[in-house]
Amino acid sequence: MSTPHIRAKEGEFAESILLPGDPLRAKYIAENFLEGAELVTDVRGILGYTGSWKGKRVSVMGTGMGIPSISIYVPELIKEYGVKNLMRIGTCGAGQDYIKLEDVILAEGCCTDSGMLDIFPGDFAPIANFEMLNTAYEKSLQRGNRTFVGLMKSSDLFYGEPVPGDDLWARYGVLGVEMEGAALYTIAARYGARALMLCTVSDSPFEDRELTSAQRETSLNNMIELALDTIIEF
Repeated sequence: MSTPHIRAKEGEFAESILLPGDPLRAKYIAENFLEGAELVTDVRGILGYTGSWKGKRVSVMGTGMGIPSISIYVPELIKEYGVKNLMRIGTCGAGQDYIKLEDVILAEGCCTDSGMLDIFPGDFAPIANFEMLNTAYEKSLQRGNRTFVGLMKSSDLFYGEPVPGDDLWARYGVLGVEMEGAALYTIAARYGARALMLCTVSDSPFEDRELTSAQRETSLNNMIELALDTIIEF
């Protein structure tokens, strides 16, 4: 069994999967967190692994960057491989001045400037699965993280020109900006799967400092453990 973009055999993916954008982060998670992890796909350099975390079977696979890329892999994972629980783990830019570097944001819903939602006769609102969101929030607080829940913006452009009205996103409470969440939530809704996006704030226009390599690794490890502890509940 394979798809045009995934070479795994039937049953090689777990029902629960973490989805970092970076395929090398998927490799890092497999090698440093999962027990007995095995590579199950590597088509076009998109690495996917299956192993276990605290005795529960879990997969991890990169998605690449942006809505078009994640929109290729999520339907195939759900329709062809029976994946039921999907969690994007990524980084984002802060959208509010009170959101600090290394803070954790759980995306309750995703606004977007993408044209992917133009298929609807009106305006679809992509939202997270509540049970996953609530579980992740409680576990994040237990870990002592500064944790925020709210709207994120999934942008099609990383380098874009200033557009009149761009400041409206922040004025209406959008917490941060990333590039994949709206697609994940929309596709999961289409096929009846659970989905959640969890992001660590890696950059901010409101701060002069940048994360050191050590701080970045520590904060991402914290996010990875939080995601794994959450997804094995499902």
